[in-house]
Amino acid sequence: MKSFLIIGLGRFGTHLCKDLAKLNNEIMVVDQNEAVMEDVLPFVTSAKIGDCTNEKVLSSLGVGNFDICFVCIGSNFQNSLEITSMLKEMGAAYVVCKTNRDVHAKFLLRNGADEVIYPDRDIAEKIAVRFSADQVFDYFELADGYSIYEIPPLPEWLGKSIKELNFRVEYHVNILGIKSAEHMQLLPDADYVFQNDQHLMVIGHKNDMERILQKL
Repeated sequence: MKSFLIIGLGRFGTHLCKDLAKLNNEIMVVDQNEAVMEDVLPFVTSAKIGDCTNEKVLSSLGVGNFDICFVCIGSNFQNSLEITSMLKEMGAAYVVCKTNRDVHAKFLLRNGADEVIYPDRDIAEKIAVRFSADQVFDYFELADGYSIYEIPPLPEWLGKSIKELNFRVEYHVNILGIKSAEHMQLLPDADYVFQNDQHLMVIGHKNDMERILQKL
């Protein structure tokens, strides 16, 4: 269990709060608008109404006690920048900021943000990949061009084993798991035989995965 501070309860901040709560974390939320608090009160350890650009308000939160502080202000970049800078000055351990623009991300990172996230862009990229191929069931982008895809086996793989196909050498990707209706089998051995009613969790570089996706 970790402790989180969430500043800003727009759509993203509210969803983040509820999802963190489902994982049994301790959460404090802060927003200027009292009306947005009602929806998250059952999920949080504490809630405070206040303007976090005010140094006294921010210092009263004890920001150094949280594992991660999220700045989820999407409508006012200047406020997000000021709050980020003050959080680090006050000893925040790790600050994650929401943004939608690369130029804003650069300033946030220069002024104390440890990490910047792009929720709208990231979900758009995930949806684009998933729906561009008819049989991509899920998709997780990692880094340096690598991603994890949930896909069915190609018809040419059915009834053959990983070893028989010389899978890693032939396709330059790795199988992380085999997903069926009953369970998930992680890191299958070389004798695993591909079956039609299962999904594969495959990790690989974008270029190598595109060659596989074109055959689905």
